[in-house]
Amino acid sequence: MNLVIALVGRPNVGKSTLFNQMTRSRDALVADFPGLTRDRKYGEGNYENQRFIVIDTGGLMGDELGLDAAMAKQSLQAVEEADIVLFIVDGRAGVMPGDQVLADQLRRSGTQAHLVINKTDGQDPNLVASDFYALGFQSQFRIAASHNRGVRSMLEILLPTPEEDADIDGAHNHPGIRIGIVGRPNVGKSTLVNRMLGEERVVVYDLPGTTRDSIYIPYERLGQEYTLIDTAGVRRRKNVREVVEKFSIIKTLQAIDDAHVVILVIDAREGLVDQDMHLMGFVLSAGRSLVIAINKWDGMNGEDRDKVKEQIRRRLDFLDYADKHYISALHGSGVGVMYQSVNACYESAMAKWPTNRLTTILEDAIAQHQPPMVHGRRIKLRYAHQGGSNPPTVVVHGNQTDSLPGAYKRYLENSFRKVLAVTGTPIRFEFRSSENPFAHKVDRMTPRQKVKKDNDEKKGGGKPKKARQKSLKR
Repeated sequence: MNLVIALVGRPNVGKSTLFNQMTRSRDALVADFPGLTRDRKYGEGNYENQRFIVIDTGGLMGDELGLDAAMAKQSLQAVEEADIVLFIVDGRAGVMPGDQVLADQLRRSGTQAHLVINKTDGQDPNLVASDFYALGFQSQFRIAASHNRGVRSMLEILLPTPEEDADIDGAHNHPGIRIGIVGRPNVGKSTLVNRMLGEERVVVYDLPGTTRDSIYIPYERLGQEYTLIDTAGVRRRKNVREVVEKFSIIKTLQAIDDAHVVILVIDAREGLVDQDMHLMGFVLSAGRSLVIAINKWDGMNGEDRDKVKEQIRRRLDFLDYADKHYISALHGSGVGVMYQSVNACYESAMAKWPTNRLTTILEDAIAQHQPPMVHGRRIKLRYAHQGGSNPPTVVVHGNQTDSLPGAYKRYLENSFRKVLAVTGTPIRFEFRSSENPFAHKVDRMTPRQKVKKDNDEKKGGGKPKKARQKSLKR
């Protein structure tokens, strides 16, 4: 679970410079005049494999009016979103009246706040820090953001240790089957979550983008533990303008990786669009089990329903193994049946198969249809074993496997899927070729062979055999 760190302070104290240092980017504009940053800006940082989110904010003075008041509202919103607030002050200017006002506001917010004294380069840090003790902050960092001095040591203290981070992630990894609900904005994901839970657990409103973060909701149904993950809607990249929406998309993609089974929600009244196909491709590339829910099926006439079914049959022909459900999340029709598909997908994704069974399936598939010949030699596939789960991975060993055509790989996948009764999840194959044990050995001649070779070269004048034959003909 990534920490969120907000940077607040008066104008021109170095917040954007520190933002760029923490995210190792140049995303935030930096100039030597106040008021350059207005909206909240989000960035992702990574220090010693510990990821965190940084929010750059506009400068606060405490007496904002007009546009400055709107900027102040953005900054205070960042304080509410953050886990840690870094209160940036100017070490060269000393304590200003605005600093005292902001310190009081941060204390009233109840958020964990730390004082960061910037621009301490070329000065005695202890002497500079003495003035700021009056603000009443227990923790204090002294940095020079423009030179990246003191930033790393500050992050070492702020970020959790690996043990603490494991505890955070352990609380995040809920037991049971994790079900990710994904789709475009306003297709009914949150309504479906509430219907599956049987209560109004998440906010539902007829406005795209209501859900901003991925929400993990553990629950139990018929003795089986589940965790529903409600995610933000993913729009086409050209339509994404708000930075916070970009991070919502990142959290959605992370939720797909964290899920066992993904339910892709499609709006039946709009049909299958390209963005649905892009999301589907990401789910399949992540190797996750897939259940397709065509929502808003209620109220459609028979002709429109037939058109949608034909479109889905035609465009999703390659996903014949994924279950498709026509539902109404608002009224609950067809929602309960999806649990059968979810359970079947989970069992297939986490299945364990013995090596002898996989090898037998491979031999039967080869007996029915042999691999092609390459350079006059038949491709040989010897045995198979399981290489992992979620997605299930089958490792096939043989010779010349790099030359195996894609059509034959698909034939093997279909054969294994049919025999193993795999439902709703892709099967990944890894093909490994056996090395030639004599490939790295030097061909050493015996003494007798060396003498014979030397005599042949002397008789032929050092020319190869073919060259000698040509010279004799002439």
